[in-house]
Amino acid sequence: MVIHYRQRVVDGHRLHYQESGPADAPVIVLLHGYPTSSFMFRRLIPLLATRCRVIAPDHLGFGFSDAPPVEDFEYSFDALADLTRGLLEQLGVDRYAIYVQDYGAPIGWRLALADPDHVTAVVSQNGNAYEDGFVEDFWAPIWRYAEDAGAEAELRPALGIDAIRWQYTHGVPDPETVDPETWHHDTALVSRPGNDRVQLALFADYVSNVALYPEVQRWFRESQVPLLAVWGRNDEIFAPAGATAFSRDLPDAQVELLDGGHFLLESHLDEVATLVLDLLDRVTPGRAA
Repeated sequence: MVIHYRQRVVDGHRLHYQESGPADAPVIVLLHGYPTSSFMFRRLIPLLATRCRVIAPDHLGFGFSDAPPVEDFEYSFDALADLTRGLLEQLGVDRYAIYVQDYGAPIGWRLALADPDHVTAVVSQNGNAYEDGFVEDFWAPIWRYAEDAGAEAELRPALGIDAIRWQYTHGVPDPETVDPETWHHDTALVSRPGNDRVQLALFADYVSNVALYPEVQRWFRESQVPLLAVWGRNDEIFAPAGATAFSRDLPDAQVELLDGGHFLLESHLDEVATLVLDLLDRVTPGRAA
């Protein structure tokens, strides 16, 4: 399956994205988390593209998208979602499923709230929409930093290779199955001059995502959007309670807890791909959506 590595300029900013699959097939948009990029989907894209048009952007400040300094761009999850929405508009995409992970979740929720009729289905892979599941030991420094910028020193280790390696390997039964290229690739891009300030700005803004949850949950109740929550049950960032919580507002949600960690695609690629394609086949019988 051919993957195209493309760029579009949205509101003056160059966004990199991967695209694959038939141009006339139903669309799925893959939204990555911290500290990675569309690179996290490098092995999933070919599996989905046999039946879908797959679009996987790098958020501004990540991957191969532009990364303007914080003096030139006010980084927030609202801003990242607006750019993603602008990219999809340029590509003529107005009906799509979303696969969200980590930071991709609050970006995806904002897309759904802005254009609720555009989203045909949701796959949340370790991406919260409820306060359930936040692991306090991990999140406490982020909440402190949101209240007091003087707490920055406590968060800076999160930008280093040891913390990024941990995100990939914790909770994985056999960490030697995780490709070291993942954390080295991500660390190199996060370590670009000035990118530390970009990441700190988004850490500080994460509280805005929690504030948005009641609106997201209302959308779930009103839309009853088909949803698959596929989760690494050993995740020490978003615990399994974040997955099971979806069932409160979406009684038909499918919740699958697999024996992995935060970056489930590194250890359970085939299982996740099968679950995603099964969901999409149900959304549009006869072909994926």
